[in-house]
Amino acid sequence: MTILVTGAAGFIGNHVALRLLEDGHRVVGFDNLSPYYDVALKRARLERLTGFADYAHVEGDLCDVPALRACFSDHGPDRVVHLAAQPGVRFSIEQPQPYIQSNLVGFANLLECCRHGTIRHLMFASTSSVYGANTAMPYSEHHACDHPVSLYAATKKANEAMAHSYAHLYGIATTGLRFFTVYGEWGRPDMAFFKFTDAIINGRPIEVHNNGRMSRDFTYVADIVDGIVALLDRPATIDSEWDAGRPDPASSGVAPYRIYNIGNSRPVDLMRYVEALEECIGRKATIEFKPMQPGDVADTWADCTDLAETIGYSPSTPVEEGLANFVAWYKSYYRVN
Repeated sequence: MTILVTGAAGFIGNHVALRLLEDGHRVVGFDNLSPYYDVALKRARLERLTGFADYAHVEGDLCDVPALRACFSDHGPDRVVHLAAQPGVRFSIEQPQPYIQSNLVGFANLLECCRHGTIRHLMFASTSSVYGANTAMPYSEHHACDHPVSLYAATKKANEAMAHSYAHLYGIATTGLRFFTVYGEWGRPDMAFFKFTDAIINGRPIEVHNNGRMSRDFTYVADIVDGIVALLDRPATIDSEWDAGRPDPASSGVAPYRIYNIGNSRPVDLMRYVEALEECIGRKATIEFKPMQPGDVADTWADCTDLAETIGYSPSTPVEEGLANFVAWYKSYYRVN
């Protein structure tokens, strides 16, 4: 099969594309190489893919409708894994426009291309951030999450609603995945695990918010990829037991549509995470405690029961092992002794 992976130069997208190629699939990567963070890192990720004969790359923007349409018509994908987006909670507060363009306009353009193509399954990235002001733990897909506390989260919640409408109107089997704090090799430099590592190795202090009173459902990237790949051949279907009088947000009785959490289901205190990172690096961190940042939440915890029932999803990487793998990659990539 031919699988279109948007965001193929991005963190998760690159790992997914590589796994699919290793599994023998034909992969088309689509990415605009946004300068939001180091483009050299993105190009280095792409070098992992270009040696495969079954990989084709398209450098383009989701907001460029002719380029996106040409990608679909030239390559004829039958499945789409949509991982391209403008990421980051904090940046969305400072610069909202890129989120509106990429995450809303760009996603609408992608849905239109899927509508006019022959897509058997559309999978797209959502986020744990959609739970927003909800404090019922663990977070469940069956909970309402109508109170996002950042624009980034709001755009992803909008993506879920947009995807449902297209699944209903045009019969596109659609699955949304709410990622929980993904970390690992080839990660994003704007994420805490990367920034902490870079600061500790280079002797700079790290900023820990909410005075360290935070926990996260840290999920290793290889476990995330396992879930995505396993779901590719399990397109969403209409839920015959869905009750319109008590609608379940995770599924639909009028559309082949499904939402899943994809996390580790084992929250780790942020300070324990820092300690594990110190152990991997072999150096203590200098910590500057800060108040909670706007748009952030204190805790996340994924209920992945539904994903486990559907595909047997069972993340197996402890945070100590995942961080050790990341630190080893960081030292190799940046040539740190």
